[in-house]
Amino acid sequence: MISAEQNKTPALNGLVLAGGKSRRMGQDKSMIAWHGKPQRYTMADTLTSLCEKVYISCRPEQKHDIDSRYTVLEDTYTDLGPYGAILSAFRAEPNAAWLITACDLPLLDHDTLRYLIQHRDPAKVATSFKSPHDWLPEPLITIWEPRSYPILLSFLSEGRTCPRKALINSDVSVLTPPDPTALMNVNTPEEMEMAKQIIKQRQHEPHAG
Repeated sequence: MISAEQNKTPALNGLVLAGGKSRRMGQDKSMIAWHGKPQRYTMADTLTSLCEKVYISCRPEQKHDIDSRYTVLEDTYTDLGPYGAILSAFRAEPNAAWLITACDLPLLDHDTLRYLIQHRDPAKVATSFKSPHDWLPEPLITIWEPRSYPILLSFLSEGRTCPRKALINSDVSVLTPPDPTALMNVNTPEEMEMAKQIIKQRQHEPHAG
């Protein structure tokens, strides 16, 4: 018999990944002000209305650079990139689910994230979006359930540290994004210019209704 506690959907926290080195971009991607303020804060503000708690993930040496109005969650697994950030989040709060968002997604909006949450399946390891580029799960716009924590640790013990491969090899729910453009990755100056043009175009589009 399933108890009420077992049937309870875990609380959802938000985690903004801001610890990357941004080598291809040549500047800190989390500090690009796509929408009037650095993206790490735009993303954190967006998650605030959707999640119980919101954290900005960073390397230990970055924490003093984060605006004190935001809560920082330091990477406690070093040199593992996003994988280490996700594990660090679960180490801090293992009973929560974590909605992970990257800082190189300037078109990711409230409606897209709300869609992900509305279609969340807590019985799965994770709920993710299908990438419009290769149709594989997009690990950095994903809700990772608490049940994923031991699985991620198991992969780590085998030397596997790719979040996408963890999703591919686990029981996950993969959704088609309502707006595939929202998943556009921006990692290079060329991609940055493309994203700027899309944002500019949308700002000049007449609002529906």
